[in-house]
Amino acid sequence: MALPDRLYRTLRPAAKYAQAVLRWNRLSFTEAPPIFGNAKPKSGSHLLLQILGGICQIAPYAYVESDPIRTVKATGGRYSPEQVLSELKKVPAGVIPWGYLDATPENVAFLCKPERVNYFIYRDPRDMLISHVFFATDMHEGHGMHEYYQKLSDFDERLKVAITGIDEAGLYMVSVKQRYEGVFQWLNQPSVMCIRFEDLIQKRDETLSAMLDQIEKTGYRIPTPRQKALETLVETIQPKKSKTFRSGKTGEWKKYYKPEHKTLFKEIAGDLLVRLGYEKDNDW
Repeated sequence: MALPDRLYRTLRPAAKYAQAVLRWNRLSFTEAPPIFGNAKPKSGSHLLLQILGGICQIAPYAYVESDPIRTVKATGGRYSPEQVLSELKKVPAGVIPWGYLDATPENVAFLCKPERVNYFIYRDPRDMLISHVFFATDMHEGHGMHEYYQKLSDFDERLKVAITGIDEAGLYMVSVKQRYEGVFQWLNQPSVMCIRFEDLIQKRDETLSAMLDQIEKTGYRIPTPRQKALETLVETIQPKKSKTFRSGKTGEWKKYYKPEHKTLFKEIAGDLLVRLGYEKDNDW
């Protein structure tokens, strides 16, 4: 019989901690540097989450937090900087937290320190919008855009709204260009390893190795031999186990963007793709 969700969430940390004690034959987990896994929503956060779980198998970390730390509330609105910082400070030593955080002065001051490790994953905005529309329309009935998208005639109309954003009748969503302002804020932080979702798919081993290098830049040495560590991380990557998994592919936007979507995207986003390195110019 499955445990009630609330009871499961209460017991999970203790069970995970006990597993880590047995795996690493220790009671405390303060040796390895703190890690925070951060993501742009609908940009590979659950892929990153699986990798963080793999890191717990190759270095003495207790477990990965089950719930994300967010800037934006799942029900709408935003948490205050003080509330977010409080959640970050609550994380026990040796536990790896993750979430969807903006580069506020408070978050940067807390996270971006030489003794800490930070990953931030983002994705081609065109693919991100495709993922967003499918997720909000078909996979998450509680999403703020779910009801509105359901009322639109087809996917093409939903994608147009996702590109332009909306501000009407109490419904607000920023444009694709505004969505990525926070991405550039993290890209400008030298102590944060910014990871393109596409690189985790197309340059997997190289990117995973760089993630391990990021840990060792703190002066800590991962106890698992590098080749074994990489093999372990590769084994943990199983996108289909994510409850939000749809395709896990890159470049899918080419199947969905019609000429009017491309024109609208360029009008709204300007040189966004060039600045992110996804295109050399706007002739795509």
